Amino acid sequence: MSFLINAPEKAERVQKFIETYCTYSKGEWAGQPFRLLPWQRDELIYPLYGTVNEEGFRQYRTAYCEIPKKNGKTELCAALGLYMLTNDGEDGAEVYLAAADREQAGLTYLAASAMIRNNPNLEKHLKTLDSRKRIIYQKKNSFMQVLSSESYTKHGLSPSCVIIDEIHAHPNDELWTVLTAGTDYARRQQVVLVITTAGIYDKESIWWRLRSKAQQVAAGVIDDPRFLPVLYLADPETDEPADEELWKRVNPSLGQIFSLDKIRQDYNEAKQNPIDFANFCRFRLNIPIKHQSRWMPMDAWDRCGGEINLEALKGKVCYGALDLSSKLDLTAYLLVFPPQPGIERWTVLCRFYVPDDTIVQRSRSDRVSYLSWAQAGFIKATPGNVIDYAYIEKDILEDAAAYQLMEIVYDPWGATDLAVRLMNEHGIAVCEMRQGAKSFSEPAKDILVKTMQGQINHGNNPVLRWCADNLVMVPDANENIRPAKDKATDRIDGFVALIMAWARAMFSEKMASIYENEGVMVLLEVISKK
Repeated sequence: MSFLINAPEKAERVQKFIETYCTYSKGEWAGQPFRLLPWQRDELIYPLYGTVNEEGFRQYRTAYCEIPKKNGKTELCAALGLYMLTNDGEDGAEVYLAAADREQAGLTYLAASAMIRNNPNLEKHLKTLDSRKRIIYQKKNSFMQVLSSESYTKHGLSPSCVIIDEIHAHPNDELWTVLTAGTDYARRQQVVLVITTAGIYDKESIWWRLRSKAQQVAAGVIDDPRFLPVLYLADPETDEPADEELWKRVNPSLGQIFSLDKIRQDYNEAKQNPIDFANFCRFRLNIPIKHQSRWMPMDAWDRCGGEINLEALKGKVCYGALDLSSKLDLTAYLLVFPPQPGIERWTVLCRFYVPDDTIVQRSRSDRVSYLSWAQAGFIKATPGNVIDYAYIEKDILEDAAAYQLMEIVYDPWGATDLAVRLMNEHGIAVCEMRQGAKSFSEPAKDILVKTMQGQINHGNNPVLRWCADNLVMVPDANENIRPAKDKATDRIDGFVALIMAWARAMFSEKMASIYENEGVMVLLEVISKK
């Protein structure tokens, strides 16, 4: 697609502002002047700002850029946001940084606030309110503000510029509608800039609809002179993911922000696992994932069974986790034993609980035989129509007597009272762990690796297997993964507890290794001095 850049001086003004006042905010170039990469300048900024209509106003009102991760989009968005706030000639400018959640939207804000701190001229005129994620330009009665799909006070806005990050992660099109539908009547040059990576195929999602339109505009199928498509996409039908020339074509910052060796390393690691490979195609090549699928390869999981020698576990180090869910639902309490003398594999002990009065109803609604599992000893049915946490507490105390129970982690939702009692009345170490991508990603990936390697013994527990088979993982924009309870085919409480216990066991094992290595280094230093 060719662009009619008929006012290059307008685009040059944007380039000059960015390269004069903006800096890189992190990494090895942190604090150094921002230098636009060729694709940023020639494919986005010059067409967007240098193409005007017959009235002399910007022709493009919406720019859709789909580009793989790590190509420098966050800092580019920050720099453009600062330009639109201060130098676009708009009094009362309202610049919105929008994303699926405040954490993602805040990434661009953090980059922009760092640019302000790094430049005395910007810092003199702009005020940052970190608690509100807001930047104020008082001279022009203008501001930049973070918004997310979690916000509930978005109506009545008059945006001069909207920068939307990772639109594929938006749960619906509400934020898009509020920020774009009818909001451009009061602004002659409103700009909506969408910069995103590929998402999960869903023809009803706002991401898929925008992507489809961008492809059709680029191909000339749709004529929309106000819509600018900037696309770096691989074709899943014809392109080979292993083709290094393809990597270069769809990653225009390659060789400048990151190296070919880095992508080569990512590919070689990803091709060992189908889930990692799908994520490589999505995040590095912009090939959408066609659907959410079960995360755990169940054939590999089934090979990790075996009888657990309970006598061999006595006195051994272990870490526990509680996922109490609701008192009406399945509750899980798990122990993870890392390898140690007498235990060759990571070993998992499971305990599940349901209310006895609801077990038949629960079997029907969940379409599994809780009753059979209870009769076989895999589930404990507590008396009454709600789970009696006293039974869980009793089991924990018995485990603390039999094993070296180092710590129990818990989600604060619903478990705080029990956790406080365990700590204050029984002296058992407890640790709060919120369930999110940052805390779950590393232990979940490690569980998958060790499952594939046959380094786990889960004792063929059928309830845990059911939870593993139901599990669906969703990635965030940084490729961290978390269990998606809303997308799971059924209950996953047992596997959530497994990830939580595994996280603490992993952390403790790493710290023990660090201390051991440091101890060896200190000993060597003492010996060398002697």
